[in-house]
Amino acid sequence: MASVSILLFVRGIAVAGGPFGPPEPIAKPGGGLHTAFGYWYQQDTYKNGTEYAIRQNQIYSEAGYGFGNRWEVHARIGLSDLEVMDAYRSTSASTVAFRNDFAENWKFFTAVGAKGFYPINGVFGIGSFIHGTYYFSDFTDKVSGTQTGAPYSVDVGVKGLWDVNFGVGLQATVPYGVKMYIGPYIYYSEARIASSATIAGLAVTAGEATIRNKNVLGGFAGVEVPLPKGFRLNLEGQYSERLSAGVAVAYTY
Repeated sequence: MASVSILLFVRGIAVAGGPFGPPEPIAKPGGGLHTAFGYWYQQDTYKNGTEYAIRQNQIYSEAGYGFGNRWEVHARIGLSDLEVMDAYRSTSASTVAFRNDFAENWKFFTAVGAKGFYPINGVFGIGSFIHGTYYFSDFTDKVSGTQTGAPYSVDVGVKGLWDVNFGVGLQATVPYGVKMYIGPYIYYSEARIASSATIAGLAVTAGEATIRNKNVLGGFAGVEVPLPKGFRLNLEGQYSERLSAGVAVAYTY
């Protein structure tokens, strides 16, 4: 049985690592520490000759510090799975894969970010942020099948996966301290791919290359609602090729 090692052939992975949050720092008026816990559902479409739909479920914890209502730095650590729809679908009648989707379970990631905010008046403000994510481990998977009647087994993986995001957001603070925000962002994602062999009919070629995300533009919108005893609820959606969304609960000290 043939066995080859392949790094994933998808053109970039979206790994935003959770919501961007409101432009204004998550802190009390005088500044201070916050912690948070969140869930994020990430999906996007990528292209490397063929288009692939990417899905991730991410859970994470966050710690950050706000300097008044102007600046913030934060860091996250979390776990994420990865699913690539139809990654193994063959385009050749002589090559058969026993399943179509790449799937790998929880891997650790870390994300760091910073934001700055300028209050225009008591209601409106504008801010910007930078946010980056990196995966400590490779995603790995195995697919088996037959090629011209002979069995094969292929090990598949993603290596050196990272991204960086930069965006600008407009915020409105409405009654009861609710913050609504919206804005555009750009992002760049990169990973290294390689294959020790070419499997006819599969999107696999021998050699090594760097892959990048297809679409660099996106938009985001969300709402942050104050809860009792210093807690805050954040709901956010992002769109770049496909819709991503999540929820987080933060506590300010």
